[in-house]
Amino acid sequence: MRRNIQHSTFNVQHPTASRRRTLIECWALNVECSVFLLFCCVTLPVFAQANTNALPPLAPPLPEMPPTFWQLHGTAILVGVFVFLALAGFVAWVIFKPRPQPVLPPAVVAREALAKLQRQPEDGKILSEISQVLRRYIGTAFEFPSAELTTAEFSAMLAGNEKVGAELARTISSFLRECDRRKFSPIRAASPLNAASRALQLVAEIEQRRAELNAANATSR
Repeated sequence: MRRNIQHSTFNVQHPTASRRRTLIECWALNVECSVFLLFCCVTLPVFAQANTNALPPLAPPLPEMPPTFWQLHGTAILVGVFVFLALAGFVAWVIFKPRPQPVLPPAVVAREALAKLQRQPEDGKILSEISQVLRRYIGTAFEFPSAELTTAEFSAMLAGNEKVGAELARTISSFLRECDRRKFSPIRAASPLNAASRALQLVAEIEQRRAELNAANATSR
């Protein structure tokens, strides 16, 4: 009877010991796992940081960059542009600069002006222009001063000039006074004076007088 009791007691206690052993083994396994995880958490960042701080392998150096086209030829291009602009400006100035007008003889200028006035109706304005044209021509031909003179002053200058001559001076003075009289007269003359034609005739006489003087001077030399 006692054997049966002991045997039954042994059968009751045996599972408890096995359970303890199992629990101990599980606890040990958990400890090992925890230690392994802790080791991984500590060591892996260190290795990762070590791998991150490591320099990557460097590529071989590239060849030196060659100079650009502007660096090689920039100065020559700028000099060429400035030279071209200077030449273009000079050529444009030569082409478009005003040409000097040919200096016409005073007799030609007077004849052209009187020919234009000859075709216009003879009134006070036209008579004044004809008188001014004749005075300018005489002043240039005989080198009179360029001051504005009245008809009386101009006639006195004509009379005192030996180059003009007394007879020609009287004819010119008479014509200028007649122009002034008709120009300032309140009553219009019945017949025209034909002032432009008479002025052209006086220009021809003055040119003849100048030719005689030049011939005399050439003979005296």
